[in-house]
Amino acid sequence: MHYTADAENRHVFLDWEVSYAVRSPLGVARRVITIDGRLPGPLLNLTTNDVAHINVVNTLDEPFLLTWNGLQMRRNSWNDGVAGTNCAISPTENWTYVFQAKDEVGSFFYRPSLGLHAAAGGHGPIRVNNRPVIAVPFAQPDSEFDVLIGDWYNMDVKEMRGYLERGRDLPSPDGILINGLGPYAADFTFKPGRTYRLRVSNVGTRTSLSFRIQGHKLLLVEAEGTYTRQKHYASLDVHPGQSLSVLVTADQLPKPSYYMVVSSLFVEPELFGVANVLYAGSGGLQPPGAAPLEGLSSHNGYNRSMEQARTVRMNLTCGAARPNPQGSFRYGRINMSRTLLLRNDEAEIGGRRRCTVNGVSFAGAATPLKLADHFDLAGVFAVVSGRPERRRQPSLGTAVIDARYRDFVQIVFENRVPSLQTWHLDGYNFFVAGMGWGKWSPDARSTYNLVDAIYRSTVQVYPSAWTAVLVSLDNEGMWNLRSQSPDRRYLGQEIYMRVSQGSSEVPDPRDELPMPPNALLCGKAKSSKIGRA
Repeated sequence: MHYTADAENRHVFLDWEVSYAVRSPLGVARRVITIDGRLPGPLLNLTTNDVAHINVVNTLDEPFLLTWNGLQMRRNSWNDGVAGTNCAISPTENWTYVFQAKDEVGSFFYRPSLGLHAAAGGHGPIRVNNRPVIAVPFAQPDSEFDVLIGDWYNMDVKEMRGYLERGRDLPSPDGILINGLGPYAADFTFKPGRTYRLRVSNVGTRTSLSFRIQGHKLLLVEAEGTYTRQKHYASLDVHPGQSLSVLVTADQLPKPSYYMVVSSLFVEPELFGVANVLYAGSGGLQPPGAAPLEGLSSHNGYNRSMEQARTVRMNLTCGAARPNPQGSFRYGRINMSRTLLLRNDEAEIGGRRRCTVNGVSFAGAATPLKLADHFDLAGVFAVVSGRPERRRQPSLGTAVIDARYRDFVQIVFENRVPSLQTWHLDGYNFFVAGMGWGKWSPDARSTYNLVDAIYRSTVQVYPSAWTAVLVSLDNEGMWNLRSQSPDRRYLGQEIYMRVSQGSSEVPDPRDELPMPPNALLCGKAKSSKIGRA
């Protein structure tokens, strides 16, 4: 890693090698994906407005891409790292991502985006730190820890694909990992009286998790780039793909160790991941199982979880990446130009179980949608309304919603299946205005939080329930809107949103960057007749 600086920004240069390794965090050896031989991979540590140059070398036997979960990639969907924006990095090849952490701060993570690779690892933490001139709304912690939690399967990714392609659901996970390690294998050392920032991300495949530390309170301070109203919790729900920051003070009596406990939510049997929290100078570890985990377990009810979600709110008075207060954008006073209603469901299509959005199960294209749009290539994707269509038979399709740059849009997610869903929109954060049970109706707007709703990029939708978010479309590009459960995304639960000014002219680079000179071309875009216009 090395750094340079121009007149305005710092540039960070990294070389990462993606490779296979064999790990057995739960006692069963399986093949995993590592970055520079590590799982989790190396920390991507940036400061607001840094420009990252990350050269990714693919030594796998399959095409590969990384995506940057939560980074907004301002004006730059060219480097988003999903199949709809980028050609994959072929085996033995490399490609350099270049993107800026423009006007953002917070806790995020990166992970693979193709072919269930995310279930094999390949993830790592991202921090975007405040510039020194911008105050943080809490005292500087004594240290920080990245805590990547997630469910884990002992089966190989190819076996997981086999389950899904035969129309079967994945079985229950085999366990919970903390920073790639099984129960009692990860250690965190605290000094008595000191305060620590823990940046927690759920990088698992499908399981919502409860996070807590035995005997300690969690002060929630940030969620996916937004500073929150500060509130203490005994435990916090972290759903697939979500990230948050808590402050923890080592204010308990020193003893050999306390447990950091991560347990599964809404599934049986309840699974536990456990790490050791050590007080420096207090001696060794508790023997595994010295404290009953059942006594620390969380309540599994959806009602409890939704009530907790409603308490997570934005801090209106502090700044984030900029000095102006987060609450200065009065989103509740802006007229909505459009409502998108996205219903996720399941259906049998062509004899196979698929996941659908408004009756369409996403079918990947050989040509990235961003390239097809740039070169005006016909027949690659179909524009859809973003609303359910009556009497539509479930079908495969490469669906794109057209959206106008600078519109203020409501997106309502309706969940028709009996399991919790999480949705993520690349390129944006959105205001989580409301959630409730049953079907959404326009009358639900009377229940919205139009003052201090949390502003994040990944949101949960409870079973037989809805969640409504508000988003200002101020970032041109082709943006992926997807399930954060890689298995459901593999089965088609995703869609794209094309945000543009509706003109055939080349976008102003102040609104969208031009195609990078190193952009890979594939599919129809590889034709020698097209070139790099």
